[in-house]
Amino acid sequence: MPLLRAALPRPFTLAGLPLFAVCAALAACGGNADDAVADNACARLTDGGAVVVGSGLPGDPAIPEPASGYRLGLKPVSARNYMVVSANPLASQAGCQILKSGGSAVDAAVAVQAVLGLVEPQSSGLGGGAFLLHYNAQTKAVQAYDGREQAPSAATPDYLRYIGGGNTAYPLPTPAGTASDGAAFAGVRASGRSVGTPGAVRMLELAHRDHGKLAWSQLFGSGVKLATDGFKISGRLADAIAANRSQLLVDAEATALYFGAAPDYAPKALGTTLTNPAYAATLNALASGGANALYTGPIAQAIVDKIQATAGSGPNAVALTPGLTTMTDLANYQAVKREPVCTSYRRWVVCGMPPPSSGGIAVAQVLGILENYNLPGFGPTTIDAEGGKPSVMGVHLVAEAERLAYADRNKYVADTDFVPLPGGSTAALLSKDYLRTRASLIRFDRSMGTAAAGEFPGFVPQGSSDAEGRGTTHMTIVDRNGNVVVMTTTVESSMGSWRMARGFLLNNQLTDFSFSPSDAAGPIANRVGPLKRPRSSMAPTLVFERATDGSRGAFVMGTGSPGGATIIQFAVKTLVGVLDWGLDAQQATSMVNFGAANSPTTGIGGEHPNVIATNNGATDPLVTGLRALGHTVSVAAQSSGTSTIVRTTVGGSPGYVGGADPRREGLALGDTP
Repeated sequence: MPLLRAALPRPFTLAGLPLFAVCAALAACGGNADDAVADNACARLTDGGAVVVGSGLPGDPAIPEPASGYRLGLKPVSARNYMVVSANPLASQAGCQILKSGGSAVDAAVAVQAVLGLVEPQSSGLGGGAFLLHYNAQTKAVQAYDGREQAPSAATPDYLRYIGGGNTAYPLPTPAGTASDGAAFAGVRASGRSVGTPGAVRMLELAHRDHGKLAWSQLFGSGVKLATDGFKISGRLADAIAANRSQLLVDAEATALYFGAAPDYAPKALGTTLTNPAYAATLNALASGGANALYTGPIAQAIVDKIQATAGSGPNAVALTPGLTTMTDLANYQAVKREPVCTSYRRWVVCGMPPPSSGGIAVAQVLGILENYNLPGFGPTTIDAEGGKPSVMGVHLVAEAERLAYADRNKYVADTDFVPLPGGSTAALLSKDYLRTRASLIRFDRSMGTAAAGEFPGFVPQGSSDAEGRGTTHMTIVDRNGNVVVMTTTVESSMGSWRMARGFLLNNQLTDFSFSPSDAAGPIANRVGPLKRPRSSMAPTLVFERATDGSRGAFVMGTGSPGGATIIQFAVKTLVGVLDWGLDAQQATSMVNFGAANSPTTGIGGEHPNVIATNNGATDPLVTGLRALGHTVSVAAQSSGTSTIVRTTVGGSPGYVGGADPRREGLALGDTP
């Protein structure tokens, strides 16, 4: 005991109990004091000691609080051997326990996704899709896994905008507003036409087959327990239930799960204990039957029935246009292993997802453009725990580079199994000479406003589309062997298509396709087609040291975020924060969100405490400085959900530092020293 006490900097508690009480309890059940040696793995450290996530004791980060725009004072979390950062404390705990028991990063990702689909269903789940990058520390190989949803085999170019069969009306329910693609979104989203064949589960099984250590059946226990015993509804879930009330009430299963009794159907509120027996049954079926349990048999039939429904089943039942997905579409779905997009950036190698995600290409293009400027010289000022205050020129250069990259993204990038990139690969878009030419279009004294896409001689002219939603989440995981997973996973918009099958929500991912197959410039690359995967901006990203011969060296960092098309901006901000501006994982993740898609508007996240958002930012020096350069600046709040891990030195030994986004409920957990 004296040695233990000497090692502790403060009175030690375990699960909220003083150490003497823990020792007494252990003795009573046959244990001894040695069993009480401080083990902070997978626990949250507070001033009172280590608190187990989900214990409900003071300091427990899983105690639900109202959703807020920004949580002040998050500190970087250190780990020696393994770490998981996800958007929910209970999910992080599930993944951390898998790592603690010797599981791989992919094992942990399966466990994290199983819990996220229960506690954060508004963002991802079994009925959605995902992209995953895996780094194998032994072989040094990076592998991309594509679990993007897929259009049914019967889809046509007008699948989203016409009922079909000669009927050119919008799919039901009838959209509000004027007859336009934008007005049609809500109607199509609620119809069966929005639902793509889910891909996340098949993708996780494929990655687990390659890199799993624990048995697949062992990875769902936390999700099953939480679904059976219940968990307390968090602030973000409570807000999502309330915000989507009228649409969720169209579906009887969603109504029964998320709302009170008739006639009020009150949304279940913050802190309410929620159980989901149907979800527990689905997880048990997956544990015993593998991914086939979702793609064949009764669960698959329940998915197809919901997609093909012609009317809602809940108290707000309305007529619906059915989707054309069949049992055959589900049974034939395949996740795909693809080559990652890896490029050099200064003294690093950065790897991202290839198409059908545009994220890897766009992030690489932005960095390749910025490489031509002394961006490290334009870092944040007054750096603090929240990442400091970005400089006007730093934001200007990044936003201009992003405008150029988004212009190319909108015109050229789609599912390359159907539509080729210029030159037939990523090489033309990522050529250093091409990006140097693009960089020369940036002026120091004036924003370009809207950029034109680059030109590639001989490439067939085509139209442009920027469609994409925001219901997404991200996890970053490192296991004790140094293997890394960065995975972004989604149901598209908040609560997906608002329809539920066997305890989980179905995606509305097909609305990421362009509603129109062409415009005045020609066919749109991201148009709908049979078995085609909609373009995404998900950007799970890995960074490595660059060896003298240009090859990949040691792992440096992993990051990614939800946010629809804005994901690219969140990823770039975090990468630049660490690589160019020397911020730690938490500072770079917390830092003010900033950037631009291809429009005159540059976003500055007004939720951040270092931004003066009142009066539309009229007194904020960053905002006024950008406006002086011709930027149209929005200070609307930005809800990123970045999860970052950076390799570093912990107590003189190699280790990791993690950062969770203060704009969501995320948590970094590991074997904290």
